[in-house]
Amino acid sequence: MVNFADLSVAYFSMEIGMNPDIPTYSGGLGILAGDTLRSCADLKLPVVGVTLLYKKGYFKQELDADGNQVEHEMNWDPSAFLHPMPQQAEIMLEGRRVMIKAWVYNLMGSTGRIVPIIFLDTDLPGNSDYDRRITQYLYGFDEKYRLAQEIILGIGGVKMLESIGCCNIQKHHMNEGHSAILALELYKRYSQADEPIEEVRKRCVFTTHTPVPAGHDQFPRELAEHMLGENILPDIREELYINNKLNMTYLGLRFSKFINGVAKKHGEVSRNMFPGYHIESITNGVHSYYWICESFQKLFDKYLPGWEYDPFSLRYVLGIPKEEIWSAHQKAKQQLIGWVNKHYKADMKEEIFTIGFARRVATYKRGDLLFSDIKWLMKIAEKFKGIQIIYAGKAHPKDTAGKELLKRIISKMQEVSHKIKVCYVKNYDIATAKLLVSGVDLWLNTPQRPQEASGTSGMKAAHNGVLHFSVLDGWWLEGHIENITGWSIGAHPNDSKENVPEEDAEDMYTKLEYIIIPRFYEERDKWVEMMKHAIAINGSFFNTHRMVQQYVLNAYFK
Repeated sequence: MVNFADLSVAYFSMEIGMNPDIPTYSGGLGILAGDTLRSCADLKLPVVGVTLLYKKGYFKQELDADGNQVEHEMNWDPSAFLHPMPQQAEIMLEGRRVMIKAWVYNLMGSTGRIVPIIFLDTDLPGNSDYDRRITQYLYGFDEKYRLAQEIILGIGGVKMLESIGCCNIQKHHMNEGHSAILALELYKRYSQADEPIEEVRKRCVFTTHTPVPAGHDQFPRELAEHMLGENILPDIREELYINNKLNMTYLGLRFSKFINGVAKKHGEVSRNMFPGYHIESITNGVHSYYWICESFQKLFDKYLPGWEYDPFSLRYVLGIPKEEIWSAHQKAKQQLIGWVNKHYKADMKEEIFTIGFARRVATYKRGDLLFSDIKWLMKIAEKFKGIQIIYAGKAHPKDTAGKELLKRIISKMQEVSHKIKVCYVKNYDIATAKLLVSGVDLWLNTPQRPQEASGTSGMKAAHNGVLHFSVLDGWWLEGHIENITGWSIGAHPNDSKENVPEEDAEDMYTKLEYIIIPRFYEERDKWVEMMKHAIAINGSFFNTHRMVQQYVLNAYFK
């Protein structure tokens, strides 16, 4: 049993991804939150997670023959995975009372320690029809709906923690700006102190995740005033707005003592975006045990006992025989190839070099770069024993440009399919990700620099010995050692401010043709040696155990 009074850190996130059957996440932000809380449980930290319950999930993705994305509701039963709690909380929204109930998911760590995750739910009798729907859809509808959700998460989350007995919360960690409104609730509680803003700042930690201005939530002042009403005390009203908008990132920055970006480069970019704020950097990670496939888990159990408690010990992978590393990878690849052949009739072969690319379909991620010169791509495939390509990812329902990019990718795939085996996996989720990051041979990443704040899919791949081939942005600036842990695409950030697509494409194809694929087919020992270095160097560092320990030392208990 959890004693809520013993918990001292509350981790707020708009989405938390823990289980493919609990569809309360859309992508990287939610998966990171789940991995973070797993490590908190493993490390026996007094942490509680707070998020919203999305009974309709994000969406289930269907793709027609032309690559048009069709979104369907996801219906799931919270009672199959979560436990309802008897306590309720009440907030004021647009001047009316909204009641909130809570569900709890007990996330158990490797040592038996439980980190509870609280899911807030407004689907209660007595609430209006509109209010009952606030916690139905992740990132749904219009900006009023989004702001209502963020008020429930921020203000409702603080009140619910109090209601269930979390009376000793010392730090409120805002995972991105969605929960920043919690600062307004804390301000009300300390409004009589000599320096109320400083009292709030002592209790808040803020992590910003995006270097893209459009990625920072902001709401018109008129809407914010109408929705928040008495939740805004008069003495700070004028401090809350930037250009007559309630900017959630600025709210988080203003009221937090510790602020961080999610990679060294992203910290630098964030300091340029938000001058005047002291922004640190704590590079993201992934939960090693959760994302390492079964065949590698067994191998590490044999040679590195206790690695699951101390991922830093993955550095000793260098001592494992190459043939056993390769055998573990082949088992993971067999699982992936068998799965795509069964579900997509892809007719792929286990011995063929396989490229993986899976992430949210957004234009800055440039998912079509691999297909920018299909003649060259097909020539490379013919020159060797072949290439196979597996893609996955959803476009946001309102991202028209992202949906057009998705169609373009699928169209290009169809153009090369007579020479290259291709597969676009629909409805990308945690289960699919686990297969992909362990089963492909090369993980591709092609963002427009410097718009990749961190990226974590490549970290998952590295944990499984899958080599990374990426533009030098986000975490790859820290994890990249050319020809040792993987390869770079395009110029170094110090050489040019932004990527030139034509130059990136030429570098990508050239390295595939003359370095990467020849090494895979003709220099297997060197390839496996690189796999070992990817695990030893990147797996041992880019994990959430290390990341959470940095939060503990720098933010939580300081």
